[in-house]
Parts: sequence; C-alpha cells; structure tokens
Amino acid sequence: MASRRRVSIGGATPTLDTLDRPLRDLRLSVIDQCNFRCTYCMPRDSFGADYPFLASSERLSFEQILKLARAFALLGVEKIRITGGEPLLRRGLESLIEQLAKLTTTSGKPMALALTTNGSLLAAKARSLRDAGLGRVTVSLDAVDDAVFRRMSDVDMPVSRILDGIETARAVGLEPVKVNAVIERGANDSQILPLVRLFKGTGVAVRFIEYMDVGGAGGWSNTKVITARETRDIVESVFPLIPIVVREQTGTAVNYRHADGAGEVGFIASVSQPFCGTCSRARVSADGQLYSCLFATHGTDLRPWLTDTASVEQLAMAVRSRWIRRDDRYSELRSTQHRLESGKVYPTVRMSLVGG
Repeated sequence: MASRRRVSIGGATPTLDTLDRPLRDLRLSVIDQCNFRCTYCMPRDSFGADYPFLASSERLSFEQILKLARAFALLGVEKIRITGGEPLLRRGLESLIEQLAKLTTTSGKPMALALTTNGSLLAAKARSLRDAGLGRVTVSLDAVDDAVFRRMSDVDMPVSRILDGIETARAVGLEPVKVNAVIERGANDSQILPLVRLFKGTGVAVRFIEYMDVGGAGGWSNTKVITARETRDIVESVFPLIPIVVREQTGTAVNYRHADGAGEVGFIASVSQPFCGTCSRARVSADGQLYSCLFATHGTDLRPWLTDTASVEQLAMAVRSRWIRRDDRYSELRSTQHRLESGKVYPTVRMSLVGG
C-alpha cells in the first residue's frame, strides 16, 4: 500500500490518502473576512463588529500562497480555487491570480483556476480578473427575490447588484459562470424555481446545495435540509430534466440538462448522499493551516515551510506527509449517526477561514 502512495516530485504519480483518494484540487482561502452575514455561514450574532478576524499581518502573503500553489502542483493538483471569506475583499488579488495562472500541472497542462465569490464586487472586478488569467467563477446566490436575498445575506444590498456581477462576468468571458444556492427549508426553498427560471437559457448553470452543518450553522438540524432529490422533484415539476451521463463522477454535483437544451442544473447531495469516497480536495486557510476536510476540527500548520529557508519541494513533502495519512469522511459518518435532529455532530472549523 505504501508504494502506491509514493510521490515523485515533478512526476505524474498520484498522491493518495489512506482511502486511495488522489490529491487533485486545492482550495486557497485568501481572507477570512466577508461583507455578507449569511445566516448559515457567518450569522451576525456570532460575527459582529468586534469579531477578531485575522489582521493583514496574520494572513499569508501572496508570495507564500504562490509557494503553496507550486508545492501542490508538484503533488498532482490540477485545479486551484480561490476562496474566502469573500476573496474579492483581498487587495491586489489580480496580481496573485496573474502568477497562479502561469502554473502548470504535472502533465504539462495549464492549471485550472477558478474563484468563488458572493458577487457583490464582481461587476467592478470581472474584467481585471479575466485579464489576470482567471478562468471560471462561481457565484453564491441563495435567492433572486430581493427580500429573501436580503434576509439570507443579512446585508442592505439589492440582489440586482449580484445579478449585474454575474452578467458582467459572462460578458467579459469568465465562463462558464456557475451559481451555487444553499437551500434551507423554510428560509429560501421558495427560490428554487425562480433561480432555475431566471438562468435558464443564459449559459449560467445553477447548482443547488443541501443545507450543511458547517461554519456558523450552529442551529443546524436535519429538519431544515431539503434533499437534492426533493429539490430535483420541485424543478422537474415545471422544467423537465435529462441526466448528463459522465464516465467518472469527479465533481460534487450530479448534473442534468434541460430537456429543451436550454442549460444545466446541478444538485449537490452533501448530506443525503455524501461523496466522501471521491473527495480529492485539500484546503489551506488564510493563515496557512492545511485542512483535509471541510468538517475538520483542526488543521496542520504549514507556515514553518513557508519561510525563505524551506524549498518548494520540502513544503510539498510536508503536505504529502499529511495527505497520505488522511482518513476523513465526516459526512459518511454523520449519516450513520442518530443525533442529527439535535444539531451538528461536532464543532467544525470556521468556514470563512478555510473556504467553502
């Protein structure tokens, strides 16, 4: 088994964990702050004006982030996603993206580079992000009704600002644009059909995510979860869908095509049908902690290898050492528990720090 997990720095041998899951995707959080206070992620009663977010001096520098990206590329990572918090709050982000866009994978292909954002600053930054080399963008949008949107995000901002950002991203060529919507029963389940209706035929793919017990979701309960199957039934009651057949399921979403060919809709069943068995994602927080699961309780500090005295290869070996011992499968274990009605099984890392 150990021989299967060896890594040749700069080679093509996959880096496998204890469950034979390869390291393919890296999510880099560049900031833990956000200008939204979404009720399931950063509720205002927990993340108030006096919340001790990381100081700029505590966040990884762009040079350190680039070193991380190079190390993960050596280990077989094929896609890097920039996250937060709200990543567009990080000053000068375009300069980081410009450097990341120059990376290649172990197979010699350009590194796939994506970004997840709440969209509030996207209209102003979409062109500069595209020019810097960003490939794709995913916008978190839980409602198209203005009142529901304001209630979910808990900010005094019209939903039209987010929609303008999405349209601008499409116009400048940041495609495909995807919209992710977390659906919570009794909060925004009324928005399922309006979201599909709005983006049908536009080239924007809508993906519905089951309400998860992450980050600030301290009041999470299984009773608030609308399963992906329920959501799909709601969509198909109006819009017939055809499943998209794939050779290998590597992403988190199960995707469908509108029967009339006017776009795609995806469903992410992270609670009802966990996909831990194919998870290939590593996450590095804005302060340099490596997390091997979104539901982790603690990380591995990579900052000792982010100094000038450590090489990229030494950093890669430190990451490899942690990954080959990875056995995380929180969602699968949670689904076997009988405590779901009472809330989260255990406290998890702050989502705004590690990224979604």
